[in-house]
Amino acid sequence: MPTFDEMRQAVVDGEIEDAEALARAAVADGADLIEVIEQGFAAGIREVGELWEDGEYFLPELIQGAEAMKAAMGVINPALAAQRGETRAKGTVVIGTVHGDLHDIGKTLVATLLEANGFEVHDLGNDVPVDAFMAKAREVGADILAGSALLTTTMRVQKLLVDAVAAEGMDATVLIGGSPTTPGWAEEIGAAFAENAQRAVAVAEGLVA
Repeated sequence: MPTFDEMRQAVVDGEIEDAEALARAAVADGADLIEVIEQGFAAGIREVGELWEDGEYFLPELIQGAEAMKAAMGVINPALAAQRGETRAKGTVVIGTVHGDLHDIGKTLVATLLEANGFEVHDLGNDVPVDAFMAKAREVGADILAGSALLTTTMRVQKLLVDAVAAEGMDATVLIGGSPTTPGWAEEIGAAFAENAQRAVAVAEGLVA
């Protein structure tokens, strides 16, 4: 079976074909796929994000790392779904990076881990307007709308999202995250808060319990 370090390194190096092949090997070997994600590929994408923040990686490396992660998850997600069979999803999440913000890696990691842990996830990508969040939430009957902001200037859109959910009387909770956000900000706007991807899973499970 491939090692977690090999999986991590494939994402860090942006080796798309290698990441996909390692994922296929892990599935074929009957590995614990949650561990494969969290200790292997997700560890890699976290490292890519850190290298980007430290100025050691630039946009091409960031994109390659994200594409390698996406390739691996394209193999793992169907295998996880097959393992679950007809088990009902824990809840339905609409997730995106809010309008005006193009940061993607942290949001993508949250979406990946939520899906791996049994949630039905609809990832709208980045630069997502409030109207698009709301339209998708209505369409799929979302339990949670997860809005990420990585810039202080886009945090206000998280409040607009909370306001839109309240104005419509939607039976859903807004979950926010991103480096400038804080528990205090979440409390001020009436949202749930998670400081990282692992915590987001635990918070989401609490919200739908």
